[in-house]
Parts: sequence; C-alpha cells; structure tokens
Amino acid sequence: MYRIFLVEDEEHLNGVLSAYLESEGWQVRSFLNGGEGRQAIGERPDLWILDIMLPGIDGYQLLREIKADQPRLPVIFISARDADIDRVVGLELGSDDYMAKPFLPRELVIRTRKLLERVYGDGRQEAEARGRAQLLVPPYIVDEDGRTVRTEKGKAVDLTSKEFDLIVYFGRHAGQLLDREQVLAGVWGSDYYGSDRVVDDLVRRLRRKLPQLRLETVYGYGYRLVKA
Repeated sequence: MYRIFLVEDEEHLNGVLSAYLESEGWQVRSFLNGGEGRQAIGERPDLWILDIMLPGIDGYQLLREIKADQPRLPVIFISARDADIDRVVGLELGSDDYMAKPFLPRELVIRTRKLLERVYGDGRQEAEARGRAQLLVPPYIVDEDGRTVRTEKGKAVDLTSKEFDLIVYFGRHAGQLLDREQVLAGVWGSDYYGSDRVVDDLVRRLRRKLPQLRLETVYGYGYRLVKA
C-alpha cells in the first residue's frame, strides 16, 4: 500500500480528494496547511500532493524542504493561480507533475497512479517501498507505519510520539554525525523556537527506555547512531 500525503487548505476539496485516493487502496494522510505538512516531512511517504496557495508556509517552500530531505520523492503540484507560471516554477523546484484547478478528482487519481508506476515500477518495487517502513536499529526493530518499536524477541517498547520520531530520525541517518540543530529540524521542524537542550533531554529518555541502543555522544557536537 502506497502512502500519499495531501496538503490542501480547502477542507471540502481535501476530503473529496482523500476519499478518491483512498478508494484506490492507498493510505492517505491529509493536512490543511503547510505547517502541518512540514512536520511530517521526515515520515517520507511515497508521494506528496501539494496545493501551492497555503496558509503560513506555501507549497513552494514545502516543496523545497521535501526535496532537500529526499530529492527523488515524487510530488504533484496543484494550484488555482496562473497555470503557466506555477507550472514552470514548480518544475524548476523539482515537482514531477502539475494540475491546474478546477480538475476532476478522477484525473488526479489517474495521474497519481501513473506517477507511482513511473517512479516505483511494478509490484515487486512496491513491496520494496513498503519494506522501507521498517528500520533495523540493532537490537531493535522500528515499524514506521505502525509506529512501534520492538526488541529482537518481539517485546514492545512503550515510547512517546517524540521519542519514536527521534529513533526514526537516528535510524534513517545511521552512521552520520548529527549536531543538535539537525536533530531539532528533523524531529521538531525547522520552525521550532527554543533551546536545543530539548534534544539532550529526549536522548536521555530514549536511552533509558532503549538501554542497548548504540547511540554515541560526540561531545561539543552532537550524536551518532552506530551502524549495524
């Protein structure tokens, strides 16, 4: 099942498009503004659908941040503004397709399916895409879709939402030396305002619950999860 994230501020249209996409068997998560969408960038769905005109953070900025996190992740832009300008700017920023409002929801479904097929290929590659939702952070197994963490023996570990987001972030960047600012942006979002010491506090809590986690502290810099 492909995961699709939809960012559309018109609530009725958001619901209609979500329903059409879900009817294809895809897992859809929708957002009503760019700020909510930004918070979910680190979850890396299989495809994003973005409206350009959004309250707060617009679709252009959201697209930049999505592509900075995962350049090859496919994105469809939708807009009611000047089609030619938005199409050109969107393509320059890395969008894979563009739809001008108004359009038929069924057309969005067709374009979404074709883009998924183009990017991920046949069913075997779809299975591989689903498999990406499971991270191995020895000796723990992290299920991103189910948002669960288990030991090698299958025992579930109870984590808060932010603790889970942190282990996923470290798991995706295993072997990399990460400073606090990077962790803040990846887990709290780049619009977070506050002390970077919240990272240290969350790391302490995570280590307490996952005592076998091979997470190194690099003093004066940040953290690094040791690769398996």
